[in-house]
Amino acid sequence: MERKSHIDTFGTVALVLFAVNFGFNQVVIKVTSDGFNPVFQAGLRSAGAVLVLFLWMRLRGISISLPRAAIPGGLAAGLFFTVEFICVFLALDLTTVSRASIMLYSMPVWLGLLAHLLIPGERMSGLRLLGMALAMGGVALALSDSSSEGARWTGDLLALLAAFCWAGIALCVRITPLSKVPPAQQLMMQLVISAPILLLLAPLFGPLLRSVELIHLIGLTYQILAIATFGFLAWFWLLTVYPAASVASFSFLSPIFAVLLGWLILSEEIALNVWIALLLVAAGIYLINRKPRLG
Repeated sequence: MERKSHIDTFGTVALVLFAVNFGFNQVVIKVTSDGFNPVFQAGLRSAGAVLVLFLWMRLRGISISLPRAAIPGGLAAGLFFTVEFICVFLALDLTTVSRASIMLYSMPVWLGLLAHLLIPGERMSGLRLLGMALAMGGVALALSDSSSEGARWTGDLLALLAAFCWAGIALCVRITPLSKVPPAQQLMMQLVISAPILLLLAPLFGPLLRSVELIHLIGLTYQILAIATFGFLAWFWLLTVYPAASVASFSFLSPIFAVLLGWLILSEEIALNVWIALLLVAAGIYLINRKPRLG
């Protein structure tokens, strides 16, 4: 598709479906953790995605090797990716989908703060500062609530650490030569680094297998195909077609869908202040990513 200056009907539908997919993924991870050690599950997901992505890149004629200049940034992004998913999978094993999603999708706040401090010309002002204040208030409100059934502080904090690591990946792509590398190569580097580390660390977090059933195998397959491989590739592709700020503004939908699906599918009880925290974070993400109108 040709580059577009605004989000059209196709883009709107694609981005909403993308948000539903990634919101649903939080539920899938939590359910699949009943069959697999969370870190082992993350390692299997990365390893499976390496194989699928390798075949896809070969069919598309995309080189697998990174330019030498991009390797340091790729290594840093890969390590952030590894820590992020250790934290995400453990968090979803320890706390509710709703709380973990609020923490995880606070990422644009921390990325905006880092960019404000480290990247010339990206200082935050106006609506973006308001968005940061709203989102940080939502995170604080969610952390202050310990009444939700199944909520644990450790899970909340791990999800928050995952958000910091996710912001670190985005920053690596922004300020290192990794920014000039095709998205598939960026993703491959992160998967190749994370897979062996996650699989080697998995025994430290308990038995590798719990009570594996068909639903857990289906959940793992879904994560490999719909998230870790083609989900990420779809996101990168949308960024090549539509303005980055407009694409990013749809990210506020993912935590909303995650909370709703956790409530509907897992019957999670969600306190009123958690709903309020979700709305604050979603509004904050939207304002942070919203492109100011000219004129």
